[in-house]
Amino acid sequence: MNPRASASTAPGFAEFVILIALMISLVALSIDAMLPALPEIAADLGVTRTNDSQYVILVFFAGMAFGQLFFGPLSDSIGRRPAILAGLLLFAAGCLLSIVAVDFTQMLLGRLLQGLGAAGPRIVSIALVRDQYRGREMARVMSFVMTVFILVPVLAPAVGQGILLIADWRYIFMMFLGLILVVGLWFWQRQPETLARENRIVFSCAQLMLDIRGILRIRAALGYTLTMGFVFGAFLGYLSSSQQIFQLQYQLHDLFPLYFGILATAIGCASLFNARLVMRFGMRRLSRISLISICLLSFPFFLLSLVFDGHPHLILLMLYLLILFFCFGILFGNLNALAMEPLGHIAGLGSAVVGSISTLISVAFGVIVADSYDNTVLPLVLGFAISGLAGLLAMRWTEAGLAAET
Repeated sequence: MNPRASASTAPGFAEFVILIALMISLVALSIDAMLPALPEIAADLGVTRTNDSQYVILVFFAGMAFGQLFFGPLSDSIGRRPAILAGLLLFAAGCLLSIVAVDFTQMLLGRLLQGLGAAGPRIVSIALVRDQYRGREMARVMSFVMTVFILVPVLAPAVGQGILLIADWRYIFMMFLGLILVVGLWFWQRQPETLARENRIVFSCAQLMLDIRGILRIRAALGYTLTMGFVFGAFLGYLSSSQQIFQLQYQLHDLFPLYFGILATAIGCASLFNARLVMRFGMRRLSRISLISICLLSFPFFLLSLVFDGHPHLILLMLYLLILFFCFGILFGNLNALAMEPLGHIAGLGSAVVGSISTLISVAFGVIVADSYDNTVLPLVLGFAISGLAGLLAMRWTEAGLAAET
């Protein structure tokens, strides 16, 4: 088969959906499959401060934040195929560095490279879909892709836990490496370039900075991006500290992937329900209700947790998180769509800027929440309460300005 894929060798619909879903799911797999391994990594690489193991997750997000800003414009310049393949190669290099890591610094550098690389297929795959499909057909493709994507956070921790039962944590990175090899070869052989040469834009750092400034001057884009950053900062704090909370604080040990997966289904269910709810209530109303619900749930639960010295019964905690994560599932799609609404004329760059800036804010907030973990759920619950309130204030500032403009 010709290694330079052409239209005649292009994948069919089902094959295309599976290929895109695998590339987009790389981010979730790279995060969630690592969670059960954090204690072993810390012990093996001489990490003395327990909370420092969380940086295995946080540094990945930091790399992805910068990668999104780079790979989006790059794909508009050199084409979708080279940009995606470059991202996969960078991710593979990060995996190799983590596999041979002799200290924690080297591990974190590997994770940074993985985050940078994963941003390539994550961002450019959506542009690749947009190149080939429009309107309802694009919505159909993305709905199938997101169905697969939703399953990954449910199953990934169990995959990581299963590998740890028969091997050490380095084999998780070997699994990533094997997956990248399969997906990369598959993509290289089967997927043709979708961006015609005459439609490419010369990459310029100066022009990129001007475009970013222009996007940030649009109140709706900036305001909803800030809202996303504040809200998902606490969620990132949860991802980073969930292993400590469930495996250590609540002594769930090997059952951690099960509880993590149950909570992940709340986000998935909300994403599916949102498709119907948004047609009836609208994105802004649903987002506002979800943010208010996060605050009304979190502030009282923080007080309840104080009564239990930061260790409420597991059933109470699970009930709280299930409702909370359903709200997050509503927010995930709606806030991103609201931020992108005024950026239709520059959708590719706009998506990269919105994703990059919101992720950077999330990392900054998430570091504070995760690093405050003190063997109780108090920092996490307070983080959710504050992030919900900050998100509400950012949304109110945004919509007050939009109302004034009209």
